[in-house]
Amino acid sequence: MELITDIKVKEAKHSKVHEVDFNALEFGKYVADHMFICDYADGEWQQPMIAPFANLSLNPATLALHYGQTVFEGMKAFRMHDGRVNIFRIEKHYDRFVRSLDRMCMAAPPKEMFIEGLMKLVELDKAWAPGQPGSALYLRPFVYASEAKFGVKISEQYRFIIFTGPVPELYAKPIKVKVETNYVRAVKGGTGFAKCGGNYGGAYYPTKLAREQGYDQVLWTDGRENKFIEESGMMNVMFVINDTLVTPPLSDSILDGVTRDSLLTLAGNLDYKTEERPVSVEELEASFRNKAITEAFGAGTAAVVAPIQTIHINGIDYQLPEYDADSLMNKIKSKLGKIRTGLEEDIYGWNCLL
Repeated sequence: MELITDIKVKEAKHSKVHEVDFNALEFGKYVADHMFICDYADGEWQQPMIAPFANLSLNPATLALHYGQTVFEGMKAFRMHDGRVNIFRIEKHYDRFVRSLDRMCMAAPPKEMFIEGLMKLVELDKAWAPGQPGSALYLRPFVYASEAKFGVKISEQYRFIIFTGPVPELYAKPIKVKVETNYVRAVKGGTGFAKCGGNYGGAYYPTKLAREQGYDQVLWTDGRENKFIEESGMMNVMFVINDTLVTPPLSDSILDGVTRDSLLTLAGNLDYKTEERPVSVEELEASFRNKAITEAFGAGTAAVVAPIQTIHINGIDYQLPEYDADSLMNKIKSKLGKIRTGLEEDIYGWNCLL
């Protein structure tokens, strides 16, 4: 791909990649050597640049610190079997990024800048892309309101940053979740579909309570009647009910997950039946009683697939059967991993190879 965006580059004098134990990664611990930066002011984006990763200097009146105008994306780049590096589904992530920014009344960077900034940054720090099974180079593009003015207003200035870091596989072991019918993550007409900071901060307290009760995460229900399942923690959720892969339909309170979309596509092309439809708490209970449910899992960029072992509903812990290589979730996860690393042909055009 020919790059058309003029991106100035200032390289770090010394790389810290040698300090990383790639066989013992921790999610979020390591950050690569460089970051992409571009400011928005006077109605337009300024000169983009890549510089050594460093702390930010913020005025205490910076609007993002007070009123929540902050949006991020979560993406991954993968080490291919031939040693090259692949950024996964870059255009779909950009589209979701723009929808989130629009919802928060924030300036969206041009598509060319987003794509080329990611490509140039990852190329520069490609030594940080791990090759261990299940690991990846996590990519974090984000925008925050950078104007320093403490009145309640839509910011007129923004800063767009991308940084990266190597991460391991999450949730390799099955987790326990609790159906939450008191607190809600999102409501109709709200910001549930956007990757904005408030969605995550607001979820901490009910998740903390669930963990104190012995569960790893919550299964969120709808904000109107608490009757229908929406998401699992910060992931989309999927069930195998009567041999059909079922997931709640997208709405303004459910994130349009890139992993969700990828898994649905792969399952359908493997001739599994898929349904995007409402899943009620009552249906879940009945499916356990009738032994119709055989799998449940979260789906998201960080974890890819998070198998669920236990679902707590109305005072009862319901158990899922043990999972193995023949489980649907593991079949589609394996196929997705092979496409991302070049072991299978990418017939969908998902990979962006550097």
